[in-house]
Amino acid sequence: MEPIYKLPLVLEPQPEGGYTITCPLLPNLVTEADTLEEVIPHVADALAALIEGYEELKQPLPAVLQPLPSGSTLWSETLIQVRTA
Repeated sequence: MEPIYKLPLVLEPQPEGGYTITCPLLPNLVTEADTLEEVIPHVADALAALIEGYEELKQPLPAVLQPLPSGSTLWSETLIQVRTA
């Protein structure tokens, strides 16, 4: 099973549409998404690249960037867009 990370995300709407996504705990984590459905996959790609960068530079991961222990109960806040009639 791949590691799971718990991070706060800030989604800033852009005038041309979509969102710029940052993490207050990891200033180097920045990505964009056109829709809410794209947020998690784009953040996962950006996070993987960030971790790879730390590994290539042989630097330890920031203390806030630790995977959850295997078998942990997961608690998540999620954005859900509901269209009403």
